[in-house]
Amino acid sequence: MTSREPVGIRRLEAIHYYVHDLDRSRHFYTGALDFAETAVSDDALAARGKQKSVIFEAGAVRVLVSQPVGEGGRAWRWLQKHPDGVGTLIFEVEDAAHALRVLESRGATPISDVIETKDDLGTFKTFSITTPFGGSTFRFVQRDRYDGTYPGMKKHAAPQGGKNAFGFLGIDHITSNFETMSPALLWMEHVMGFERFWDIQFHTNDVAGERESGSGLKSTVMWDRKSGAKFANNEPKRPFFRASQINLFHEDQKGDGIQHAALSVKDIIPAVRGLRERGVRFMPTPGTYYDMLPQRLEETGVKEIDEKSDILRELEILVDGEGLKKYLLQIFLQDSAGLYGEREAGPFFYEIIQRKGSQGFGGGNFRALFESIERQHKMEGRI
Repeated sequence: MTSREPVGIRRLEAIHYYVHDLDRSRHFYTGALDFAETAVSDDALAARGKQKSVIFEAGAVRVLVSQPVGEGGRAWRWLQKHPDGVGTLIFEVEDAAHALRVLESRGATPISDVIETKDDLGTFKTFSITTPFGGSTFRFVQRDRYDGTYPGMKKHAAPQGGKNAFGFLGIDHITSNFETMSPALLWMEHVMGFERFWDIQFHTNDVAGERESGSGLKSTVMWDRKSGAKFANNEPKRPFFRASQINLFHEDQKGDGIQHAALSVKDIIPAVRGLRERGVRFMPTPGTYYDMLPQRLEETGVKEIDEKSDILRELEILVDGEGLKKYLLQIFLQDSAGLYGEREAGPFFYEIIQRKGSQGFGGGNFRALFESIERQHKMEGRI
């Protein structure tokens, strides 16, 4: 029987993104999303790790972005196998040595022992493990009076770039795609100690009524009860496996992996309006979605929402929920390849979400998202 001893995760602290073009990422995060640039790698770290790195932050959202410098570093190795993408998730833990002991006792595969760094700032401890998330790894960090970044990262005297004008709060959840997700679910349960939180499965022809094609999925959300960290996990649902958008993600990613990160906001309407004004592009939602919205709100029991439907239609924001005035609002950016017009930029994208009493995952909106991605793939002639 798997030990229920907790790993001691405090939070999902950051995503580590490996890219070909760090300047392009800097423009996107500080110029489009209004994140602040808070730290950069020093010369010693860049030389040792053979990559240069920058930290971008907004609210409690942290994105560490690295570009190779020469060959042999982690970013370079990732980009030999994959397009730009999230290669590491970073968790803050209460006790790194305890976390490693618990994880290894459950069958985790450590990449390193706990590595300790001491300096005038305090003590920093870290280790990493492999995962079933394609080539992505999990890194665990513990800080004792440390400055909050990472060894070898120099904090700017004052944050540069944006000031979080859109009110980003934190990472709501991570979504990953697998050709078969059962091994990942078992790993998350028996190694990480996560629990099942939510399930759904559907096919887009359930909605569109088309029997010749379509895209479907099975999705299971796992979570760490103590920290609240949530992971949505998808696999294709027959028929039309090869034409499914999850399989197309697998081809673009060159393997399983992290599809998107959901960022929570204080107020999604001004956030999306402002992002659109800055040229950020989102996945399209058809007008028929809003024609059917009153009926869907009745069927789900939400009944009433605070937002005006014409504004939601204008901004193409999605709504879902599971009880009286318990709902969420969400929208999905185009993937990086679409935003930059380059396939090497990868299939990763961001979701923006505002929760208003709902802790679900927008089951009806999963269909809308899948149909939107499917329309994009049809426009590109891929299905």
